[in-house]
Amino acid sequence: MRLNSGATASPRFFHKPLGYVSVTLRLRDDSSHFLASLRLRMPAPIRLRELIRTIRTARTQAEEREMIQKECAAIRSSFREEDNTYRCRNVAKLLYMHMLGYPAHFGQLECLKLIASQKFTDKRIGYLGAMLLLDERQDVHLLMTNCIKNDLNHSTQYVQGLALCTLGCMGSSEMCRDLAGEVEKLLKTSNSYLRKKAALCAVHVIRKVPELMEMFLPATKNLLSEKNHGVLHTSVVLLTEMCERSPDMLAHFRKNEKLVPQLVRILKNLIMSGYSPEHDVSGISDPFLQVRILRLLRILGKSDDDSSEAMNDILAQVATNTETSKNVGNAILYETVLTIMDIKSESGLRVLAINILGRFLLNNDKNIRYVALTSLLKTVQTDHNAVQRHRSTIVDCLKDLDVSIKRRAMELSFALVNGNNIRGMMKELLYFLDSCDPEFKADCASGVFLAAEKYAPSKRWHIDTIMRVLTTAGSYVRDDSVPNLIQLITNSVEMHAYTVQRLYKALLDDISQQPLVQVASWCIGEYGDLLVSGQCEEEEPIQVTEDEVLDVLEGLLVSNLSTPVTRGYALTAIMKLSTRFSSVNRIKKVVSIYGSSIDVELQQRAVEYNALFKKYDHMRPALLERMPIMEKTATNGPTEIVQTNGETEPSAVEPKHPPPVTQPTNQANDLLDLLGGNDVVPVIQTTMPTKPASAGGELLDLLGDLSLSGGSAPAPAPSVPTSQPSFLLDGLSSQPLFNDIAAAGIPPMTAYNKNGLKIDFTFERANPNPNIAVITIHASNSTEAEMTDFVFQAAVPKTFQLQLLSPSSNVVPALNQGTVTQVIRVLNPQKQQLRMRIKLTYTHKGSPVQDLAEVNNFPPQSWQ
Repeated sequence: MRLNSGATASPRFFHKPLGYVSVTLRLRDDSSHFLASLRLRMPAPIRLRELIRTIRTARTQAEEREMIQKECAAIRSSFREEDNTYRCRNVAKLLYMHMLGYPAHFGQLECLKLIASQKFTDKRIGYLGAMLLLDERQDVHLLMTNCIKNDLNHSTQYVQGLALCTLGCMGSSEMCRDLAGEVEKLLKTSNSYLRKKAALCAVHVIRKVPELMEMFLPATKNLLSEKNHGVLHTSVVLLTEMCERSPDMLAHFRKNEKLVPQLVRILKNLIMSGYSPEHDVSGISDPFLQVRILRLLRILGKSDDDSSEAMNDILAQVATNTETSKNVGNAILYETVLTIMDIKSESGLRVLAINILGRFLLNNDKNIRYVALTSLLKTVQTDHNAVQRHRSTIVDCLKDLDVSIKRRAMELSFALVNGNNIRGMMKELLYFLDSCDPEFKADCASGVFLAAEKYAPSKRWHIDTIMRVLTTAGSYVRDDSVPNLIQLITNSVEMHAYTVQRLYKALLDDISQQPLVQVASWCIGEYGDLLVSGQCEEEEPIQVTEDEVLDVLEGLLVSNLSTPVTRGYALTAIMKLSTRFSSVNRIKKVVSIYGSSIDVELQQRAVEYNALFKKYDHMRPALLERMPIMEKTATNGPTEIVQTNGETEPSAVEPKHPPPVTQPTNQANDLLDLLGGNDVVPVIQTTMPTKPASAGGELLDLLGDLSLSGGSAPAPAPSVPTSQPSFLLDGLSSQPLFNDIAAAGIPPMTAYNKNGLKIDFTFERANPNPNIAVITIHASNSTEAEMTDFVFQAAVPKTFQLQLLSPSSNVVPALNQGTVTQVIRVLNPQKQQLRMRIKLTYTHKGSPVQDLAEVNNFPPQSWQ
């Protein structure tokens, strides 16, 4: 009773063990079953198709990102729970997200698990994921080497195919070394499905480990005898790779394997075979295989007479029998043309290839026209006459609306210019210059200058052509155009009156083209008396007074369109006219006004001219006499070109101070430090801060005036006595530049040839001092884009002295259409072997390029 009453009095004493404990034990025992049943009741992940449909409904990027993040979280949870049921589906969805650009690296190990699975569907997704998510930079890919090896020996060809595809796509060099034997075995199998995949995999193995190439050589013997086009295609790709990578393999296939006759036979069967629905593309039998065979023939026939002879007939058949109405046929014809141009083909076959390109120019497809122009541009140097037959079609392409086609047509048109067609071609190109976009004007003007200089039928035509360019595109011309035209005018003595009259008329019409204004100012200053006298015989003379001429020049001085350089030309022209006109008092007044100009350059000129009027008036007629005929020493303009404020001025023809040197001492020392500065001497610059480079004997005596003790630094150039106006006297010598240089019969040499830039050295001896070698560098550019901001620097050991003159230009024209020249004078008193270190800097296709080189192979005649 006490017990019952106790139980009644304290029910918790009895009910706690019976209730609480029993429930707790039951929950503990059933917890695993409960969680398992809970997982079974979880909804299955959505299918890939549903995920794609859901993502495509997203209206914004943020909404799509939210869907992806939500699905990635669910996929991660499934991976953590080792859910084998839906691993394949989750990896497939992850690959789709990876294709959209979202991170999917957390699925790499899951791909390896799928590869290790025995199910084909799992392996397929696993290998696909490995190809997309793995590469040789990650060590995870090495874990799958054993799986790939097992699958390469699998009994099912499709599993073997998956392994071959993966190895050929992302196999590292280590994997390729380990598995090359299995690939070589599959390459010899009779199964066409596996052979074509093994051939492509072998290509990847050779690219990664070239020394394994010989392993596959025995297997290649019977590849081309296969009837299956897939095997033939991949076999040709493998043979092409082997020939490109190994000259020994190329020679082996040419002679031992007799590869060319086999390829010719296959190509002939493709051309002559009837309709085959399995391989037909727009009426042409397997054009992809034909293109591959043509590329391999191009490699085999290059620089080989026997191989080229064996393929001449089949190339002619392809060129004449291929249908051109479809783009497929055009692709085959293009490859045929490239093959004909690369091998040692017959002349008639080359003409046939160029005629095919000429037909391409008439095609409505812009891409085909562009390809034709590019190909003709490459062949115009070797087959000039054949390309000339399509000149009218090429010129018509200048009117095309497509910018790329117009540029290629312009480049090809300049390449076609010769002495016979110069007048007609220049007429078309000048018309193009008038109407073309601004982006073409600089290149077109430069091309016209080079062509006119090379093929001008007469000096008058040359002058008219350059003046036409300056009138229409003066602000786009190259820096050396002004000194080039001034030199041309100076040397054309019989054309002085005609030229100054034409330039004066042009000056009255337009003063916005600064290069034209500079040339006109210089000519009026030199030949103003001929302009006023009206002695022009080439055309009807104009009546001009001295005051009218001075009014025009004074107008240039005050015009807002005139640059500081142009004002300097105008003031110097007015000063020159003081010995040609009678209005000396007016000229004195104008010159004195600018003695207080805020432009320091103009002020210095005016002050020195005033001193000439007052203190040295007896010397003025001799100093301001006409310039003598200039001897041209460079192909692209006078040797000495001084740049001021972005404009170009010839120091050989214009008496003015140059600006501070373009390459200061500290820059030269930086170059020496870079080149190994302890055993070299700095470059002696032609333009010194205190004295401009002249065109006469002062320049030639510059090295002779230096201390030749062999010290590390050159002595300063002697200054002109203060009793004479040094600024005015410089540049007015009657001696032509380098008039004492005589050829010494020294053979030229190539000092540098890299990335399309070639530097050639030619040598001469200076007559007064045989210890001085005069080296002229010729920089040419074989690439399709010009090299701008070109700078050549050099340094020599301490026992030498070196003087580097200014270059003819800082732009190296593309496609070897011109050269940049620069003169180097080297003093070698001890007759030691010449050594030189050079530094080249330039801009190519918008990217700065810098390179160093050492030249030690100078011919003995240059230093002995």
